[in-house]
Parts: sequence; C-alpha cells; structure tokens
Amino acid sequence: MLQVNVSKDGNKAVLALTGRFNFEAHRAFRDAYSPLIGDAGVGTLVLDFRGVDYMDSSALGMLLMLRERLGGSGKTMSLNNCAGTVRDVLTVANFGKIFKIE
Repeated sequence: MLQVNVSKDGNKAVLALTGRFNFEAHRAFRDAYSPLIGDAGVGTLVLDFRGVDYMDSSALGMLLMLRERLGGSGKTMSLNNCAGTVRDVLTVANFGKIFKIE
C-alpha cells in the first residue's frame, strides 16, 4: 500500500512516496496531488521516490496523468531519489525524456 506525505517549502510541494506504487495506489496518489494543482502558491511538485520499493506500469500511467493535469497550469514536476528497480522501470520506459529525474 502506498503512503503519500505532502509537505510544502515555499512554492515547492514535496510528495514523499512510501511503499508499493501500483494500481492500488491510484486513489491515495490522486488525493494527494489534486489539491496542489489548484494551489496558486505551488509552482513545483517534487515526487520523492526514496521510500518506494516497487513500481509497475500503472504507476507510469499515473505519472503521465499527473503531468497531463499540470499541462496548462504552468507548474513543473520532478522525480527525485529514484534508485534500484524504480530507476530501472523509469529508464526502460524512457521517462527521462519526459520528466526531470534526479
């Protein structure tokens, strides 16, 4: 089960993800980022993958949906602390061409 903790630092919102990022995480993930999209004080969303131990193709779809929702808002996003299998999944999917991955 995925847990998402949201914190704000200036105009940056950090979503710290912990657990398995898969289809079952859809609601928790959406509920965490949805209020941030309409928040004029947030310019950047940082997804912190430090605590993610598993990620599948449905998680990739959720990242693309978030990117699409941010599309016209002028907000940016980055994927941080990607390591191990998470980085492997992102690399195989060529997400480095779409997202800023750190």
